[in-house]
Amino acid sequence: MSLQLARITLREIRMTLREPFEISSGRTTDRRILLLELQDAGGATAWSECVAGERPNYSAETIDTAWLAITEWIAPRVLGMRLGGPDAIDDLLRRGIRGHAMARAAVEMGAWALAAEREGVSLSRLLGGTRTAIATGISIGIQASPHALAEKAGAALARGYRKIKMKIRPGADIEYIAAVRHALGPEAPLMADANSAYTPAHSDHLAELDAYRLLMIEQPLSQDDLRRHAQLQDRLDTPICLDESIPHAAAAEDMLALGAGRIVNVKPGRVGGFRQAKAIHDLCRNHAVPVWCGGMLESGVGRAHNVALASLPNFTIPGDVSPSARYWTEDVVSPEWTMDASGMVTVPVDRPGLGVEVDVDRVDDLTVRTKTLKWRGSG
Repeated sequence: MSLQLARITLREIRMTLREPFEISSGRTTDRRILLLELQDAGGATAWSECVAGERPNYSAETIDTAWLAITEWIAPRVLGMRLGGPDAIDDLLRRGIRGHAMARAAVEMGAWALAAEREGVSLSRLLGGTRTAIATGISIGIQASPHALAEKAGAALARGYRKIKMKIRPGADIEYIAAVRHALGPEAPLMADANSAYTPAHSDHLAELDAYRLLMIEQPLSQDDLRRHAQLQDRLDTPICLDESIPHAAAAEDMLALGAGRIVNVKPGRVGGFRQAKAIHDLCRNHAVPVWCGGMLESGVGRAHNVALASLPNFTIPGDVSPSARYWTEDVVSPEWTMDASGMVTVPVDRPGLGVEVDVDRVDDLTVRTKTLKWRGSG
């Protein structure tokens, strides 16, 4: 189907997390979130979210660089263009624009949601999703003590979460993981996420994690160092999962060629959007490499896009698609995202587009700045 974007409205909203979330590179208490509302020439609308954070600690991008990139380069390139469909936007935005993957993804993913609205189908089905429910994991930030982490992990397992991801860093790793494994038993589905907190000099130290039968250790080394990840994977029995190191499908090919990892965390907002996320998914499926969908402390809008992607067939590991109440006292979508007692989130395959409605009044109340970009022919 053809697509012609007439206007894009950017809104920065501020939301406070239920509790601070800490990873190896920083602590987050409040989220500045960039939402986009896209409208086509026929008046149909859809929403998307830019996952860039407040600081360049996880990625070089921030909400402020994304705002600039979208307003100055990305939106002007797509507004008014007659596109064969949303899958055409990825190539269009990659030509002559280096980086800014999160900014590009916000527009690209919004176009997919808009296409789903116009077609009257769910975003999941438009992407090729096959599941009506997806298994859910939880991501637990770095805690004050091993005991505190074990308590949080135990509570999450009791609530039905199917994977327990624990953030680690040097000085808050082996003893912490050991405490959780001891408390939850040998069968609990545990993994660790380092967010590039280690160097090759920590190889022997990281090998101690093999004793705790983890599902994986995610992104232990620098994001731009596939070769040393391959060397570390040779040293470990525990599978390495790559996240930040896989910004596109070509990097996933390099990972496979080097043996730098055995699992991939696919975040559509990090890799430039759905087309690239699907390409990574398909490549990994063809090589029997499992993938799962990570989270970026999104609102319910970003969660909707992640849920749709995670319904694709090779997302065989529970993703970080926790319910709204995990992070927010009140979300910006209705109905809010929920999880059943068995740790499953329902994919809204029977509703068009995102499958949830954006609470525009709440978004307005939370908005601290806004800007509307128009195609000149839209009036």
